[in-house]
Amino acid sequence: MASTRNEDLKIVVVDDSDFSRNSLIEILEKNGFNIVGQAASANEAIPLLSTGANLFLIDIVMPEVSGIELAKILSENSKDSKIIMMSSLNMESIIIESISNGAVDFLTKPFGEQDLIRSINKIEIEMERDI
Repeated sequence: MASTRNEDLKIVVVDDSDFSRNSLIEILEKNGFNIVGQAASANEAIPLLSTGANLFLIDIVMPEVSGIELAKILSENSKDSKIIMMSSLNMESIIIESISNGAVDFLTKPFGEQDLIRSINKIEIEMERDI
């Protein structure tokens, strides 16, 4: 595993697709990010708040509880956490709903590695400014 870029940034990846989740983790680790958890569902993700995670990458379409509902729960329970929503559904209403429920960015699948890194870098800069 690569050395971490920012020890203060603790990432959780939430996606019901094993392939997508593992691909994201591989990209993030290759780029030196600190992954503190992963989950295949919203129900698995909620306990990961206890890891000190402050960035959640969340797929919108998941069984039982949607990514948007998870974003709302996380926003209510962890004011300092940032959320990037991900989905192949590129509809304005879904993007607006995501942002309204706490997401700071939205990536349309499939997205490139550089799109993901750029999004996280923006969040890192904002977090450093808030300190």
